[in-house]
Amino acid sequence: MSLRSRFALAFAVVAAVVSATVGVLSYSFASERITAEIDRSLRDTTVALANGQDQVPGSVLALAPRPGPHRDDGERYEMTAQAVARDGTVRHLGGVAVPLPVSDVARALAASAAPGRTHTAEVVVGGHCYRQLTTALGQGRGALQVAIHIDPANRLLGGLRNEVAVLCLAVMLAAAAMGWLVAGRITRRLVRLARVAEDVSVHDLADREVRVDGSDEVGRLSAAFNTMLGRLAAAREDQERLVEDAAHELRTPLTSLRTNTSVLRRYTDLSPDARDRLLDDVEGEARELSHLADELVELALARYNDEDEAPVELAAVAHRAAERLRRRTGRPVRIDADDSVVRGRRQRLERAISNLLENAAKFDDDGTEPIEVRIRQGTITVSDRGPGMKPDDEARVFDRFYRADTARGLPGSGLGLAIVRDVAEAHGGAVFARARPGGGATVGFTVGGSRLSPPE
Repeated sequence: MSLRSRFALAFAVVAAVVSATVGVLSYSFASERITAEIDRSLRDTTVALANGQDQVPGSVLALAPRPGPHRDDGERYEMTAQAVARDGTVRHLGGVAVPLPVSDVARALAASAAPGRTHTAEVVVGGHCYRQLTTALGQGRGALQVAIHIDPANRLLGGLRNEVAVLCLAVMLAAAAMGWLVAGRITRRLVRLARVAEDVSVHDLADREVRVDGSDEVGRLSAAFNTMLGRLAAAREDQERLVEDAAHELRTPLTSLRTNTSVLRRYTDLSPDARDRLLDDVEGEARELSHLADELVELALARYNDEDEAPVELAAVAHRAAERLRRRTGRPVRIDADDSVVRGRRQRLERAISNLLENAAKFDDDGTEPIEVRIRQGTITVSDRGPGMKPDDEARVFDRFYRADTARGLPGSGLGLAIVRDVAEAHGGAVFARARPGGGATVGFTVGGSRLSPPE
């Protein structure tokens, strides 16, 4: 069943339930009012007869008037009355001459010594239905029976019941039709959205967009779907570019390894110095391949890191990254940090600062000056005294696999700063790189202002 059909069915069911409830309540109210009016007439006539009245009206006016041109002339219900002696014999008192049946209950009331006890029942006499009230007079005086012909009331209630049923059916059909029209307007955009999703699942993501109509939930869904398509397309392009760049970067060390492997076939013909250089070369290329594979995996999985966000003290993270660099290279690191606390992923922030420190240590191989780390209001800056940076390189050092001219002979894959950029963007910030006055470079990143926590 389509969503549009479900909407129409839901509208019809709700309308049917509501109209049926209103109809049943209306019918019950009308039935109770008519019955109460008939019982009141029976009681009034019984009281009058008990007080000595010797005449019984042949009919009484009904509660509801007849429809039609004579609305003021109400339906008149025939009435009859009789007395029941203690021995069960009856005497007609007036009204329509109808012999009312005397039941065992009526005989018991006639023989009762307690006055005022009553019994109400509906009886059928001559194919007609009567509502009968039997009242004990007490003290051996028997009982009075008063009855009203209620076939007109039953016909009135039956007509009301049919009208309620027809009205419920009409309301249900109207609600179903209205639901079908409204659902068509609602689901039209969903159908369009589903069609685009089906096309995307089969064809390319390029040039796929859903028209956004309105600002309601469906409009928001369409806008979110367009955003998702854009991100999927960007992810596809990013993935293809990563594969192409990785293939390009892997080609050089793999070619070198193949060349060295062919040379190793003549290992016994080489001199000891040539053997050492060859093995060093193979070991270096293997190490570069391993490092490149690690950084590729880190870069590919960085966006899917499932680490939970938490308050992170940037100074503590910087000290851990600096301690790791000291243990690996022996390079001193000077940290000047405030009490910045950000909401983010601790491991990724630490990896970004570590990459900045390793990059600075790689270019500043003198080691006489400490690497400087400065943290102010969510901005992390790492400065070195290396060869510096050309203006053309400042905008490209964060690109994947980009290697500046000064880095061609140095180890590395060109992915370290690309990981820093991904971390910064994931935390609502940006990266920057510039030449340092007096020589060297200043590289760093920022964290979005919305992620900064106020100082305690």
